[in-house]
Order: sequence, then structure tokens, then C-alpha cells
Amino acid sequence: MNGTSAAITCEGVRFRYAADAGEMRFDCAFAAGTITALVGPSGSGKSTLLNLIAGFETPQVGAIRFGIEDLTRAPVAERPVSMVFQENNLFAHLSVFDNVALGLSPRLRLKPDERGIVEDALASVGLSGYGARLPGQLSGGERQRVALARVVVRRKPVLLLDEAFASLGPALRADMLDLVASIQADRGMTTVMVTHFPEDARRIAPHTVFLAGGEVIADGATETLLGEDTAPEAIRFYLGTTETR
Repeated sequence: MNGTSAAITCEGVRFRYAADAGEMRFDCAFAAGTITALVGPSGSGKSTLLNLIAGFETPQVGAIRFGIEDLTRAPVAERPVSMVFQENNLFAHLSVFDNVALGLSPRLRLKPDERGIVEDALASVGLSGYGARLPGQLSGGERQRVALARVVVRRKPVLLLDEAFASLGPALRADMLDLVASIQADRGMTTVMVTHFPEDARRIAPHTVFLAGGEVIADGATETLLGEDTAPEAIRFYLGTTETR
């Protein structure tokens, strides 16, 4: 299910990890073919929402749609989603080339033209000539570039980023964000990016959804929602631009 980009909609989604756990409530939409930042304090439900979209978790109530298609209970492998984690999920014993090639063939049985696709993907993230290296020979930023190259070869219309660059320093994180923006602009992917850094959202995400206490409390244009003078009070407190009353 590769297809073209479409909006992701969470309609009346209700989820709890256990019967005695608090219920999370997600009603939101992520616009087709653009980048949306998912922002909020730790424990607010950001990663849980991504896991629901990716299929790693299933809501007790509600629907998750890709366009008009209901994906609420679709298997992970059948969803039009690629996901990049902070840990980058590379296999330490496989070369950079093979880690990217997994996006095309889980058994690493590539057709001749697919080898060229992998090389082109590595070139697109600035890693030409790195194919024979192992992940342990790379820096943190280079490993995340490998993870993004795997996204490129998968050609899925949805990209989810779960604090993918949180461990990187400011300058390198900015470079990686710009790379994501470039890939997204080229492929038109519907992209949802979890971040603890408001400046990351301001840099590449036109839209922001803000979570607190397991639910969406605000969504709108990033410039307004995270603006020092225009943010709602709850968000200003999160940003540190107001004091608790």
C-alpha cells in the first residue's frame, strides 16, 4: 500500500495500556503532504499516538484513517507508514548498504536495478561511498541518515519521526531536520514529527498539534501556536514564557 499521500485522521480514538491506566483521547488530523509537529510534555501521549498510527498499538475505541481508508486494525506491514526512532533501528552486523536494502527486501534478495536504488538513496542523504561500512563505524548523525535512506527506498506515503534527532547536538539536529524537509518536499509524504524542541517545529513544520495529559489540547499554525506572544496559556507555560498562577 504505497500510493499517494493523504491526510491521517484520528476520530474518537480512545486508548489505555491497562484497565486501571488512564485513558488517552485523540481527536486530530494531520494534513496530507505536509509536516506536522507533535509537541507536548513528557508523558503526554506523543509516542503513543505515533504507535497507534503505525499499528504497534490498537485503540479500544475510535478509528484511524488514511484518507478514506480505515487502518484502525490493519497489520503493521500493511500500513503505508515508515517510522524513524531515536535509536534508528539499524542492525549492527549488517553493512550500511544492507540496512538500507532491507527497506526493499527483508531477505536482502535484490534485483539488479534495486542495487542502484539503494545507492541513489544513500547519495540522497549524503552517504555515497558508505555502503560497506558497519553502523558502529558511523557517527550518530550518519546512522540517522542511514535510517532516512531506508525511508527513501521504501517509498511509503507516511513518515513518522519519534524524537529521531533528540540525541544530536543543535547544529547537527538542524542539518537532519533540513534533510527531512528536503526528502519530504521531494516525495510529498504526510509527515508527523514528535519533538521536545519547539525550535525544531518552527524550523520545518507548518502545523503543530500540542498534547497534554493524554489528549490534544490545541492545534494550528506552528508560528501562532508556538509563538511567544500568540501561544495559548498552557503552551506558554510549556515554553517557559509564563508563570504558573
